[in-house]
Amino acid sequence: MLKSVTTKGVDFIKRQHMAFKVNMARNLVSKFSIGLTQQYQSIYVSALGAGAIELGLVSSIGGIASTIFMLPVGWLADRYGIRKTLMSGLVVMFLSFLSFGLAQSWQMGGVAMGLFTIGFSLMMVACPMICGHTLRNEERVTGMQLCDTVTALPRLVAPVVAAYLITRFGGMNVGGIRPLFWISAAGILVALVIVYLYLFNPIEPSWKGGSILHEFSRVFKEGTMVTRWLVFTMISTVPMYLAFYIPYYAKEIKGADPYVIGLMDSAYWASSVFLALPVGVWADRYGRKKMVAILTPFYCLALVLLVVAPNDLVLILAGALNGFFMLGAITQSAIGLELVPREMLGSWNGLNSLSRGIVNIAAPFIGGLLWVSLGPEYVFYFIIGTQAVKLGILWTIPSSVTRG
Repeated sequence: MLKSVTTKGVDFIKRQHMAFKVNMARNLVSKFSIGLTQQYQSIYVSALGAGAIELGLVSSIGGIASTIFMLPVGWLADRYGIRKTLMSGLVVMFLSFLSFGLAQSWQMGGVAMGLFTIGFSLMMVACPMICGHTLRNEERVTGMQLCDTVTALPRLVAPVVAAYLITRFGGMNVGGIRPLFWISAAGILVALVIVYLYLFNPIEPSWKGGSILHEFSRVFKEGTMVTRWLVFTMISTVPMYLAFYIPYYAKEIKGADPYVIGLMDSAYWASSVFLALPVGVWADRYGRKKMVAILTPFYCLALVLLVVAPNDLVLILAGALNGFFMLGAITQSAIGLELVPREMLGSWNGLNSLSRGIVNIAAPFIGGLLWVSLGPEYVFYFIIGTQAVKLGILWTIPSSVTRG
């Protein structure tokens, strides 16, 4: 059975556009590089002197910069091409890791976190545009989940490698974590070279159309349920911008060591890897709305387990169930790609990035206030509440729009 699934997956990839294949190769390298350090960023900035409020503040400031910067990016991607957009994201990501490596204060660490958010957001605009232009509608979720399955494999290994290196370099402190950022910077440079040499735009850039505001207005006029979907996106992405509190909570409240935090992240990606393809097939076959509704409660259970965890094993289990957020997010993004004409995907993804950026401004600061005023666990109760609201909004969107 495994051989049959592998063969089908290889055949699927072989018949896809070259841009899809190159983007998968880029993802393999960049995800390993990001996976080395992402779960340790908040711990690193905390070691530089930041508390829970400061962590929320620097993340919110990064969100402001990202939101302002991201507003025209989708529109520019339509005109200058996906390739340049993706390369820009990788350059900013490289500068982020460079800043982390050089940071001597939590303020400098905050700048690095802001650059990371901008670089990651740029790649989030370009990546779904590649899938939107190269995958057929009826197999889009399958293709996106397959890509996520294959390219997430390095993230299974990266956290354990990071835990080993941190232990060798001196533990979860500034000196122990800092060298990882130099390794990540080198990996991002490799990903940049791959894109520069081999990625060609799946659709030629076009200067047709009007100004950025005109193109945004076209999205609202010609798209389907655009306003409702943007609200849905904002609610859906709250967990993404509060995720840095998870490893911070595991270390500060639960006393987790580097290996436990690394295994939590590996477990997260393990569930994403091993369930991504069947979830994609089931979503395309039985309905995307139903699949999101099934996956979300498992993610909420992960947050409950994180709060009540009596030992390291339960923390790792919480990490595994946390991966259901990623599975649901990919399924949701496939719905969003079909709400507007293909020639508007750049502007549409720009609007989605803007909505996520607004959340990135507010959510981390709210998280910091909840942590200090009510208690650390209320950050995760707040996230669970947003996911209940998300499902309520999704329920109002007809199945004809969500493909079931």
